[in-house]
Amino acid sequence: MKPTLVILAAGMASRYGSMKQVEGFGPSGETIMDYSIYDAIRAGFGKIVFIIRKEFAENFKNIFEPKLKGKADTEYVFQEMDSYTEGYKANADRTKPWGTAHAVLCAKEVVKEPFAVINADDFYGRDAFIQAANFLNNGCDKNTYAIVGYDLLRTLSEHGTVNRGVCGLDAAGNLATVTERINIAKKDGRILCGDGLEPAELPVDTRVSMNFWCFDPSYFAYTQKLFIEFLHASGQELKSEFFIPLVADQFIREGGNVEILPTSANWFGVTYKEDAPFVKQSLDTLIQAGEYPAGLW
Repeated sequence: MKPTLVILAAGMASRYGSMKQVEGFGPSGETIMDYSIYDAIRAGFGKIVFIIRKEFAENFKNIFEPKLKGKADTEYVFQEMDSYTEGYKANADRTKPWGTAHAVLCAKEVVKEPFAVINADDFYGRDAFIQAANFLNNGCDKNTYAIVGYDLLRTLSEHGTVNRGVCGLDAAGNLATVTERINIAKKDGRILCGDGLEPAELPVDTRVSMNFWCFDPSYFAYTQKLFIEFLHASGQELKSEFFIPLVADQFIREGGNVEILPTSANWFGVTYKEDAPFVKQSLDTLIQAGEYPAGLW
């Protein structure tokens, strides 16, 4: 059974100022998502699941169905405010969705095999998908999940600060914690964190999460239970969010293992509009090196 790729594409990007998930960066108008899907298919993934807002559905289908027909199965899942809430009544003033872990939970009915989760607007690189596919095919079970760990230095932006999930390791080298650090930037050769937490300076070889996770299908039942607990604890707050790292943290506390899959890939993404030319240039460089064809599909 081939693994599945779940793509988190429901968010509109406030800092970037447009629907960057469907902006073309490749020479033939390819989106960043196109490269992720292309890498996933050649690494052996068999199905692509898009988690989107209902109002984007036709847009997404028109873009991706012609490209993927005959190459991979596709499913479209909508993250709705009342999905999997078991009748819980949220604050009537709440407009913000419940977060990434809830978004993945919404794919419960269409994912029955080991699966990876990525962001729509991040470029992860071919090697990351090879590592993920290998783990999902050979190492993933109900007691063992994984995260692809990137070198922090390879994930910074020249155009502003970034937020990153810093990975803490246990004695066996597995994931112990993911700590969200904000306002990270490189200054005078040092990586500094302007969030008031310690350490204020992060080592250049720090491993960070770019939200590339690998899960067994048991994730869904486990997450459903934690989501209901989250709702009863924090569901009346207008901006509370149920993030994937919260699930991973609880999973680890209860004796599960989350392996860190190292990758040689360079990550890049569009956090700021000024990042766009760099993304285009990076893709051109990879194409010239023979990593991708000039037209993916």
